[in-house]
Amino acid sequence: MKKQLNLKEIFADYIKNKKIFKNKNALTIQFTPENILHREEQIKQLGMILAPVLKEEKPSNIFIYGKPGTGKSLCIRYVTNVLLNEAIEHNIDNLKIIYVNCRMHKVADTEYRLLSQVLYNFNINVPYTGLPTDELYRTFFNVIQSNPLNILLILDEIDYLVNKIGDNILYNLTRINEKLSKSKLTIIGISNNSTFINNLDPRVKSSLSEEEIIFPSYNANELKDILIDRIEIAFHPDTVTPQAIAKCAALAAQEHGDARKALDLIRVAGEIAERSGDNKVTEKHVDMAEKKLDIDKTFEILKTQPRQSQIVYFAIIKLIERGAKNILTGDVYDEYIKACERNGIRALTQRRVSDLISELEMIGMINCKVISLGRYGRTREIRINMPKTVFEKIKRFLEKEFI
Repeated sequence: MKKQLNLKEIFADYIKNKKIFKNKNALTIQFTPENILHREEQIKQLGMILAPVLKEEKPSNIFIYGKPGTGKSLCIRYVTNVLLNEAIEHNIDNLKIIYVNCRMHKVADTEYRLLSQVLYNFNINVPYTGLPTDELYRTFFNVIQSNPLNILLILDEIDYLVNKIGDNILYNLTRINEKLSKSKLTIIGISNNSTFINNLDPRVKSSLSEEEIIFPSYNANELKDILIDRIEIAFHPDTVTPQAIAKCAALAAQEHGDARKALDLIRVAGEIAERSGDNKVTEKHVDMAEKKLDIDKTFEILKTQPRQSQIVYFAIIKLIERGAKNILTGDVYDEYIKACERNGIRALTQRRVSDLISELEMIGMINCKVISLGRYGRTREIRINMPKTVFEKIKRFLEKEFI
């Protein structure tokens, strides 16, 4: 008779044999180290721009940009934490820091939800839907006008917000100061897209980007330094080989110097080593971690696509589910129209959907083959090539989003 799985034994063994990690939290995005390497100049710039807060003056609006994993959010979190502690030490009690991650699902995908999130920081609960947006602006204005506050509103991944809902909200927020007599509002925008600001309305651009700070990509040596620093906190001594560190740094340097990728690689490699009962993290574990993260990355790429691109992908998945073999652009458009009607979404033209299919191909979510229809022109045959586990994960996500 087959022995029954004993979960209690698995958990007990894990606790008893915990040999690799000391503080895994040090490898996460939420962790703020005491020493931030290779970002001294950017931290100094942020500190000098925001210092007027300590004289209860309004600092300039700031626009921060750089590719993912270059330390933008980490540095602003570090600087504002130190700033808040300094304010408390000098008996300045009117500083309020509000941080909004604009990419978080259902936090900033409409103007209404963003304002709701901001008001939540003032202990004001707004109904999920139902109120006019103008009323939320009035509530926000009244609450900050009633108390003499110096507010720093940090909008992380601001480019995602604008792509979703337009830049009208930024215009309204940057103009609030003209009407405030007691409080001050400073906008700090963080973007992964260095060209994003060029596409803003000129009025918004002139108000928002009073100061700009660029975060360059890390090189392999800088990434290695960052890894060694974090590994000292996260792992027990001598559990990560120098070769594993070097490989993580080299792989992350290939992807525009992404420190987050380097930290994710070493974290997942450590988890794999721990589960395997190994005492050291080696290059072998890093290779396995890279494969696992590539799967997760495909899912994350789709999650960050605009809603119209997601529903086009949903249409393709529905056709595959029904057993369609040779999926053509016209088939996708017909299914897309049905999905839009079911979900109350405004349908785009077939030409625009064709452009979205091209964009999905460019980011590697689908494969397309051009097919000649003779005198009827050309179309594309569309296929999805990905492991079944990833396909199922994406399908479940899209089915929650769309009917």
